[in-house]
Amino acid sequence: MMIKRLLLKNWKNFSSVDISFQSRMFIVGPNASGKSNFLDVFRFLHDISKQGGSLFDALERRGGISKLRCLAARTNSQIEIEVHIEEPGETPVNWIYRLGINRQPHGKHDPCVSYEIVIKNGETILSRPDVDDLKDETLLSQTHLEQTSANGKFRVLASFLSDIRYFHIVPQLIRHPQAFTGPNLPDDPYGRNFLELLAKTPENTRNSRLKNIEKRLRILVPHLTELSFTTDKFGIPHLEARYEHWRPRAGKQQEEQFSDGTLRLIGLLWSLLEPRDAPLILEEPELSLNIAIVRELPKIMYELDKATRRKRQVFISTHSADLIWDKSISAEEVIILKPGNESSEAVLASCNTEIRGLLESGFPISDIILQYTAPESMKQAYLEEFFHV
Repeated sequence: MMIKRLLLKNWKNFSSVDISFQSRMFIVGPNASGKSNFLDVFRFLHDISKQGGSLFDALERRGGISKLRCLAARTNSQIEIEVHIEEPGETPVNWIYRLGINRQPHGKHDPCVSYEIVIKNGETILSRPDVDDLKDETLLSQTHLEQTSANGKFRVLASFLSDIRYFHIVPQLIRHPQAFTGPNLPDDPYGRNFLELLAKTPENTRNSRLKNIEKRLRILVPHLTELSFTTDKFGIPHLEARYEHWRPRAGKQQEEQFSDGTLRLIGLLWSLLEPRDAPLILEEPELSLNIAIVRELPKIMYELDKATRRKRQVFISTHSADLIWDKSISAEEVIILKPGNESSEAVLASCNTEIRGLLESGFPISDIILQYTAPESMKQAYLEEFFHV
């Protein structure tokens, strides 16, 4: 399944969004333009639909409805999310899920579902508020998406959204998970329990994935010849790598000695090999990586996707023009975020007249996009220096 289109109203720093997606999307823009906020709508839907999830918890994790609502929302304070999803097959199924969130007009003004609609191949199979909701308004504190007793007709849609994966490895958490106190975050997005995840993966599956990762690391990481999983005498899991060494017997290292870039690469490659059909969300995967490796990432992602025999959708935020250096990346796969006085704008690079003109003049998209990751005050200087505009 794949998300084909997203529409937003009053979501964080976006007053309005209407954008179409390909199987891979790169999100670029200056600092504080809203890249993380844009991607968070997918995590929000995941938090509602996952096992044990709820609208209440999804809102609370983000500081409440007032933290989600765009500052530009004045006359209409309602938050609206609409996703169009295609389910492949001999006869493709097209889903539309619409969710409106607001405060109750009376009482404690708690957050509530102002509307919830599910459309399957043009037929509306859920429309709320319904008769039951009008009889008991407390029912509107929950979505039907989060309730297995209510989402039977669109369970496949709920399962898809619940399986969305956000992964952003923090190397220090892998090296020293015990040094960071506090409860674990749901879904472990930063890799604190990454080694435990490997330990719980069936041995044959784990070894197969690590061999696949090792194959790439042998090319990308100097002198690395082998990657394996092991446990110490206390049963604590470890990653172990063998490196070519000047001594006859090659040296071994465990994750405590791995570089940040190596740990990030391992986490990234592992997430790409997970058997999920739902989207994978990656924020700035270029961190700690050499430019030459960054330029290879789109190719590696394609190869791993092909190796798993599926077409997994990937959303990637980045500040790196090198990540979109690959000539196979089209303007339809790049979303540009532009901050404004009250809200940010999200537009496909292919819909930008200025970018289309530069592309038609023969400039590579990676060079063009550089200007959009810089502050507005630096944009004109960049255009004059590199494009003589």
